[in-house]
Amino acid sequence: MIQFYAPDIASTLTLPESDSRHAVKVLRMTEGDTLQAIDGCGLLYTCRLVEAHPKRAAVEIIESRLQPLPWAQQLTVAVAPTKHMDRMEWMVEKMTEIGVNRIIPLLCDRSERRELKVERLEKIAVSAMKQSLKAHLPIIDALTPLRQVAALMPEAQRFVGYCDPSVPRRELSHIYSPHKDTMILIGPEGDFTPAEVSLMLEAGIVPTTFGDNRLRTETAALYALSACHVIDSSHSPEH
Repeated sequence: MIQFYAPDIASTLTLPESDSRHAVKVLRMTEGDTLQAIDGCGLLYTCRLVEAHPKRAAVEIIESRLQPLPWAQQLTVAVAPTKHMDRMEWMVEKMTEIGVNRIIPLLCDRSERRELKVERLEKIAVSAMKQSLKAHLPIIDALTPLRQVAALMPEAQRFVGYCDPSVPRRELSHIYSPHKDTMILIGPEGDFTPAEVSLMLEAGIVPTTFGDNRLRTETAALYALSACHVIDSSHSPEH
């Protein structure tokens, strides 16, 4: 069943205009039809359409239930936006589908992109959340300087992907602890500067590598996030 995104549905009992139009004009839903809506915070609502208005479809909530995430910890990826916006958008879409709690666009000394419209990325995340049948929308921060990000989540395990072989690094799969809050930092296409690496090491962030291949920024972010989920899955109780 198609999921509609209605963050305020519990208080407004209406779908947003875009979802109302999709339900009434595209899907041709009528009064009495049943639909599912999510609020982006984990709640799934089963609703009955009571007014098929193309701009503000009104619903009656039949049932609401919590859709817990399949992972318990907080997974945060801080990544420098790519020069070409379509690659950044693709990355946000795929990270949302794979499963992430928070995405922090990272402002670095060598960043190719120094301005970012988060609203566009949020729309892509909403679409990916609905398509992948999730009920949790990842938080997407504004573009944030590295120094601020390096101070976040001090109690979590924090890793930075870095290309310079002169910095001792270990493969992520060898140092990642399953089911523990995690932040992974990925630098810009020109990599972090030595000063930035020193800053992160002083903050207790652990340098890591994702294998022998040099990966694009967006590929590295997806690889690291996927690796966390795979390792978590292999250490779940049923295994």
